[in-house]
Amino acid sequence: MSQRRKFIKQSLMGSALFIPGVSSIAEATAPSLFKGEKPLILSTWNHGLPANAAAVEKLKSGGSIIDAVETGVKDTELDLSNLSVGLQGLPDREGITTLDASIMSGDGSCGAVAFVRQVKHPISLARVVMEKTPHVMIVGEGAKQLAIAEGFPIEKEELSPGAKKAYLKWKETSQYKPVINIENHDTIGMIGMDAKGNLAGSCTTSGLSYKMHGRVGDSPIIGAGLFVDNEVGAATATGLGESIIRICGSFLIVELMRQGRTPQEACEEAVRRLIAKNSKDIKDIQAGFLAMNKDGEVGAYAVHPGFNFAQATLQNNVMIDSGSHFKKG
Repeated sequence: MSQRRKFIKQSLMGSALFIPGVSSIAEATAPSLFKGEKPLILSTWNHGLPANAAAVEKLKSGGSIIDAVETGVKDTELDLSNLSVGLQGLPDREGITTLDASIMSGDGSCGAVAFVRQVKHPISLARVVMEKTPHVMIVGEGAKQLAIAEGFPIEKEELSPGAKKAYLKWKETSQYKPVINIENHDTIGMIGMDAKGNLAGSCTTSGLSYKMHGRVGDSPIIGAGLFVDNEVGAATATGLGESIIRICGSFLIVELMRQGRTPQEACEEAVRRLIAKNSKDIKDIQAGFLAMNKDGEVGAYAVHPGFNFAQATLQNNVMIDSGSHFKKG
């Protein structure tokens, strides 16, 4: 474990969160602490802290906002303690880890890959799709062929120690019973704005653990797991992908902001619509949304409690608890 990641892990145990080079304040509950500050980086879940730090450092070194959101989530793709992103993620029912990712610029350029095997950085492969092909999404064997053609290393196909242990335990019953904020906690989504107001976003995941072989969730689907528009704002999603796809969640939020809703209002409306479309099973479904508009206002909301996100500027990087439709107790 790197010294930086070890320090971050220790910091999460306390009330104040700090990353070297990026000062912090204590954990907060308000959705927007740094309104109007640019650059601004947002990302989902606790692993958003180190991801944000990597994104901010890329900006400080002269990288573009698209460089920043790619670099940020690459940090999570390499995190061996994370079982929901990257090749160390939990496998499907066949014991195979498959990855999905998407990336989008505020000018509408976008790329995605899905059902990818043996590629360490699917987010970088998604960027290749965006910048070097006439397509938006390439999947499966075709994505692997593209990776080989572009010089990506093809990794040995084997489960990480943590994933292998969990998979063998799961095989004892071979039953899938999702647990809120564990199995539903299956991605990192990042959205960001540079000093000039340009927007970009990224999303990468190993998908639901023990999914059917070939299943693809919302993360690589532009408009579902991620949507960015320089004229309006950006949104990303996390949680049970099927529920998010049914309402085109991220696109919906950006369009609501275009119509005048604040990011918070738009996220709350998206959650209400998701609940309406998934009411039969909603007690077992977690889904959360994260958004920012062109003014640097931030919104976040989830179906159930437990969804948090990291918010960073050049000076601060802090964890924030989102609101939720169903309250604790």
